[in-house]
Amino acid sequence: MELNFYHLVVIPVFIIIGRILDVSIGTTKIMLISKGYRSVSATLGFFESFIWIVVVSQIMRKLDNYYYFVAYGVGFGLGTYIGISIEHYLSLGQVIIRVITRSPGEELSQYLLDNNYLVTKISGEGKYGPVNIIFLVIHRKQINEVIEIINEFNPKAFYTIEDIRSVSHLHLEKPRTRIYDNLNLFKIIQRK
Repeated sequence: MELNFYHLVVIPVFIIIGRILDVSIGTTKIMLISKGYRSVSATLGFFESFIWIVVVSQIMRKLDNYYYFVAYGVGFGLGTYIGISIEHYLSLGQVIIRVITRSPGEELSQYLLDNNYLVTKISGEGKYGPVNIIFLVIHRKQINEVIEIINEFNPKAFYTIEDIRSVSHLHLEKPRTRIYDNLNLFKIIQRK
């Protein structure tokens, strides 16, 4: 097996970059499918498979070069990490937060209501007696701020967070992101 700089460095780096791209796209595509974004997911699927076949064709040309296999694995691992980071950054969709607290939840629920969160509060019975259960439907970008509020009012509260595929209607304004601001700026410039 005769190896040179091209086979030792250039192609393995190409394979790593290709796998990072295709796995990141694939991870993002799966997240978008779960949120119901069909057309964007289909477009991402095209690019994911195109990049994958280009990378695999490079490996198939020189099956005796184990550097390619290592590069393939490294690219896959990094692509998975980056894809999850992209999904976390986008934070599309809504979640439901269930807060279960043994202490009265009036102050917490009133604070959340006063700050324009949609709150439903019910009484329940737990292993150790009566509990208050507070339900909130929020945008995923708001998770950290709501958890901070919960911990401020009751650090011992038990809460769960679940993704929601759809909501019949949500009367909250979506949290603004840099992407949203940039798109709105672009629309304003187009109108002028």
